[in-house]
Amino acid sequence: MLSLFGRRDYRHLFGAQLVALFGTGLTTVALGLLAYQLAGADAGAVLGTALAIKMVAYVTVAPVAGAYADRVPRRVLLVCLDLVRALVVLALPFVDQVWQIYVLIVVLQSASAAFTPTFQAVLPDILPDERDYTRALSASQLASTMESLLSPMLAAALLSAVSFHWLFTGTSAGFLASAALVVTTRIPDAARSGRGGVWERTLAGMRIYAATPRLRGVLGLNLVVAAVGAIVMVNTVNYVQGELGRSQADVAWLLAGNGVGTMAVALLVPKLLRRAGERAVMFAGAAGLLAAVAGAVALSTADAGGWRWPVALVVWAVVGAGTGLVLTPAGRVLRRSSAPVDRPAVFAAQFSLSHACWLLAYPIAGWLATGAGFTAAWIVLAALAAVGAVAAARVWPRRDPALVEHTHDASTDPEHLADAVEGEDGLWRHRHAFVIDGRHRRWPVSAGRPDQE
Repeated sequence: MLSLFGRRDYRHLFGAQLVALFGTGLTTVALGLLAYQLAGADAGAVLGTALAIKMVAYVTVAPVAGAYADRVPRRVLLVCLDLVRALVVLALPFVDQVWQIYVLIVVLQSASAAFTPTFQAVLPDILPDERDYTRALSASQLASTMESLLSPMLAAALLSAVSFHWLFTGTSAGFLASAALVVTTRIPDAARSGRGGVWERTLAGMRIYAATPRLRGVLGLNLVVAAVGAIVMVNTVNYVQGELGRSQADVAWLLAGNGVGTMAVALLVPKLLRRAGERAVMFAGAAGLLAAVAGAVALSTADAGGWRWPVALVVWAVVGAGTGLVLTPAGRVLRRSSAPVDRPAVFAAQFSLSHACWLLAYPIAGWLATGAGFTAAWIVLAALAAVGAVAAARVWPRRDPALVEHTHDASTDPEHLADAVEGEDGLWRHRHAFVIDGRHRRWPVSAGRPDQE
């Protein structure tokens, strides 16, 4: 890991990610206090709407941003998006109407929806070695987990000295620092896609996703992560204080247990991936998540007892560990499944589709738990997670070689067929690292069928 941070470009990009993450964490705390100041008892509804806006922006904006990622210099794009986020956050303390919060959240989260997948697609280009890239994925997962653990503590420390409005100023400074670090980084421009129309480029990532079996498997695993993770994200406060009758400090401890599980696994993933492939590691994470949600359901049906607290700590930690096992290797799968010209679109599709899973799981965890109780909500989420895991296992074959034998007809570019052998059926057969692109429009199913439409 230390050798990775010896690379100046990566070190600056990681620093940009870290300060932006902590800035976002401070905004989350400050936004809740601002909502309470403006809406009082209705603050929960305001925050719920803001979160819904965030998820809708993530789902809809990311593919469109991916369509333009190869049309502008990526360093310029990332810097401009950081500046937009800095200006929006700086404007939040001056709002005096709830609708103004919603408008600014649309702009802020749209910029984030464009920034994150673009940033993720840059890493494979500046870290071509797979081992370095795997370490970078682990570092990114650690950074996200550290932010979720430490941002509330940092906010609490700042609030003891200043009003919450100053948190927005700190966030804006974080985005400006992120922009400054990106400026000092040498980021290669994205390879220009040969696709012409905006609509075609917008849907390119989704089409590649739908046509690639392992990516469809990743989508199923995204659903597992969202279904089980929604319990942690949405229900922790009510479960600890309402069901267990414990303190606000214990809410923080339970969330910390979840974060520790994720951090521990993120440190182990590079070693695990050297011994097993991405599929094995990610499905092990899914199995852990299914075991954890079964434990959560059992907790929700148990009679009162002091033993429930330590068991909950274990369950929440297992959720964190399973999440880390699924999400950390996902970037390697995306990288292996896309040509460089299509990488921004594929990363944007992953960003959009994974958040669509969260958009499905959040209301179940929130509304159903409120109306029917934890047991009913968590059983539904467990069933949703099981559906995701079964679907992933069915569409992502156990045998998933890097080099795939396939055929083309004679109309294919002769340069691409330089190493191919013509068969008696008139089709040309060869083997190489296979991705969906202009020459390969569907995944090989049978050796006797050409793969080019």
